[in-house]
Amino acid sequence: MEYRFNENNFTEEVINSNIPVMIDFYAEWCGPCRMMSPIVGQFAKEYEGRVKIGKINVDEQSELAFRYGVQSIPSFIFIKDGKVIDRVTGAMPKALLNTYLENLAKSA
Repeated sequence: MEYRFNENNFTEEVINSNIPVMIDFYAEWCGPCRMMSPIVGQFAKEYEGRVKIGKINVDEQSELAFRYGVQSIPSFIFIKDGKVIDRVTGAMPKALLNTYLENLAKSA
């Protein structure tokens, strides 16, 4: 399941999550974000129960984007126990994003 994170659910779904979290910071108008979207959606299903995968629209949730220092999109932030443990910016091959997710899942 692909989550939609926002100010209202962020603490519960991300900071207090009992499993690691990957956040995809994106915008509707962003071409590279649209390229990554189906890949992120696929991984959300594959990693369900091991990694919580969700999106934050930077236009609608600019405070969260600012809080996490997102200056370019897409940006992927990997969180464990409420703390950022890794981050990567830009579109990337599916295999590379999978490597980041595998490392995150193993850290659990």
